Amino acid sequence: MNHYETVFILNPVLSESQVKEAVQKFHDYLVSKGAEMISKEDWGLKKLAYAIQNKKSGFYHLIEYKVSGEIITPFELEFRRDDSVMRYLTVRLDKHAIAWAEKRRERNKATKK
Repeated sequence: MNHYETVFILNPVLSESQVKEAVQKFHDYLVSKGAEMISKEDWGLKKLAYAIQNKKSGFYHLIEYKVSGEIITPFELEFRRDDSVMRYLTVRLDKHAIAWAEKRRERNKATKK
């Protein structure tokens, strides 16, 4: 099993419940394929560096998980089929990136307290 993280941007015109529903859909898809979920982060509504589909902002989300490599292509196909997703990026993490992600999660936990 490889360690991956996926960042995706959802359309800013979605309601809060629609955003939660979309994130849950992708989470459930991974779990149904046998993925081990490590973390889920909601980065909120952020301004984009450039306009995408004539939108200047979007809801950012990050999902970190472990899954076999064959699942990634069908998972990304789900992003392409969903109209609420403006952009996505999936990255396989090496040992250095995994260590950095753990530090980031710890830092985020400390700032939320």
